[in-house]
Amino acid sequence: MQRKLFQEGKIGNLNLKNRVVMPAMGTGFASANGEASEGIIKYYEERARGGCGLIITEITRIDDESGVGMTCQLRATDAYQIQRLAYLADAVHQYDTKIFAQLHHPGRQTPSRLLKGHPLLAPSPIPCGVVKEMPKEMTIEEIQGMVKKFVKGAYIAKTAGLDGVEIHAAHGYLISQFLSPYTNKRTDQYGGDFTNRVRFLTEIILGIRYTIGQDFPICVRINGNDFVAGGLEIAEQVQLAQYLESIGVAAINVSCGMYESGWSIIEPAAIPEAWKKDLAKTIKANVSIPVIAVNNIKHPEIAEKLLETDVCDFVGIGRCHLTDPEYVNKAKANDTEAIRKCIGCLYCFKVANEGKQIACTINPRLGREFIYNEDTIKRNGDGRKVAVIGGGPGGMQAAITLAKRNFKPIIFEKQDKLGGTLNLGDQPPHKELMTEFCQTLVREVKDLDIEVKLNTEANPADLKSEDYYGIVVAIGGQPMVPPIEGIDSDNVHLFDAVLRHQVELKDKNIIVLGGGETGLETAELLADQGNKVTVVEMLGEVGQDMYPSVIGMMKKRFGEKGVDIITNYKVVKMDSDEVLIRSTITEQDKTMAADTLVIASGVRPDKNLISQFKEANDHVIVIGDAYKPGNIAKALKEANDKCFVF
Repeated sequence: MQRKLFQEGKIGNLNLKNRVVMPAMGTGFASANGEASEGIIKYYEERARGGCGLIITEITRIDDESGVGMTCQLRATDAYQIQRLAYLADAVHQYDTKIFAQLHHPGRQTPSRLLKGHPLLAPSPIPCGVVKEMPKEMTIEEIQGMVKKFVKGAYIAKTAGLDGVEIHAAHGYLISQFLSPYTNKRTDQYGGDFTNRVRFLTEIILGIRYTIGQDFPICVRINGNDFVAGGLEIAEQVQLAQYLESIGVAAINVSCGMYESGWSIIEPAAIPEAWKKDLAKTIKANVSIPVIAVNNIKHPEIAEKLLETDVCDFVGIGRCHLTDPEYVNKAKANDTEAIRKCIGCLYCFKVANEGKQIACTINPRLGREFIYNEDTIKRNGDGRKVAVIGGGPGGMQAAITLAKRNFKPIIFEKQDKLGGTLNLGDQPPHKELMTEFCQTLVREVKDLDIEVKLNTEANPADLKSEDYYGIVVAIGGQPMVPPIEGIDSDNVHLFDAVLRHQVELKDKNIIVLGGGETGLETAELLADQGNKVTVVEMLGEVGQDMYPSVIGMMKKRFGEKGVDIITNYKVVKMDSDEVLIRSTITEQDKTMAADTLVIASGVRPDKNLISQFKEANDHVIVIGDAYKPGNIAKALKEANDKCFVF
């Protein structure tokens, strides 16, 4: 058992049962009017039941005009929201977990389409490099009015029974914009030197103190570094932390980055755990109040190490609470393998950027806990057998869901181990967490005593004669092979043969056809194996289904490894030492030197085989790529949902 992670702690006068904090993460689970919906209450309740010591809510809006950070955002702007917030607090408190509301205003970091005609507000008229819209410079009256809205938000949280508030002064949002010389060019009392730049935050804190009293804990989330030229750096943030302590702040939550350096806020898989620990450690060494810190934590052992080495007093564990609400309880049981750990794909944020509720690749229940839970599941399987054809992620999730319903699933897997596409997806660089996810799924299958038949390709005819209640078809898709002249040559290979190491390529000049995630990851693996690689993509951009910071960092690595990208072209002919490619815009041809072609142009369902399974049984469901090509998130969601009502 980790020693310090589960020791009691204290923030202000508030006792916490352990040192694990679930930091604020925008979800979109609130109701349209900003109240705590049934969905968001159940979401936070499960994390409280899972053992978390302190939960900090998602960005909670304090201004309904210019302060919209996302649709269906939790709000603390009006008295009518108090009752549902009280229900939220009660749901969390029953597990002896404490809850803070994070008070937030996006400033210039929000699109105007969310503001219904109201202007973006900021300390200075400097557009965000990501949003790329000009904000309005706030007047003195607007600043002072915004202070009152933050105070009102804190009052609403206190009245609702929440245990404290966190003021979001990090990540390049409004308060951070006042603090940072990168975004604050004012020459009045709210700009210039440190004292003036911190004035807005000071007035908010003192206003809350005056209105609510000294016993209500205030935490402030700050950047340890903006990671932009001309922005805040650690030395001044130490000064800020010391100043905040002097005016009665109960705790400091250390993070970093802003939209222009978004990779540092929500890290892709390529960034290691605890990479920014020195920021929190430096601040903690200079204050006596507790320091909370996020550090891209996946493993409880790393969290424990941060506490043991005085990096922080409380460990912020964010996305792993999305992937597994039981993270803390499993960590306390010293069962790290059982935790579904975040794989760093950032699918959650990709979905949020589309204006939808966040979702998770490896947790199909996220945000839908009020629909799919232990109380709503129907345990009416009565031991009836269900054949699950395919032991990939979708097949394993289907079998897990069916077993919990008291069916008797039997997995048929033609390979010699479970995993399916996970055993391909974990081969490229920086995909170690994919391996761990596969191991966790296999562990869940084992714990539920699900029968597995490896090296067994299911025959529809055999299943027809057996006593099976139903069949789940999770066989994946077949690689798509475009009509290329010379496609049958010995120097043409499918991506899965490369990822399975069925073909070893080195010192080759390789064209990878396909600039989706699979093609790009295959290209990087081939480059690391000592090949010259060029990615050819028919569309105008590669990685269109990937989160911007993921594809951005991959392109940076491509530059370092000499991987070239050619868009708006398709391959039409492969010879022994050159490839003919054709523009999808002008239809003009050109040749490229290449001795190897790797096809990564997607997959499609095997409709003939699926039809045979449907003829063998009246209860057949098809999931994943066998149903419609997609990603792991889609496969697991279909497996969960369809098997929940099978």
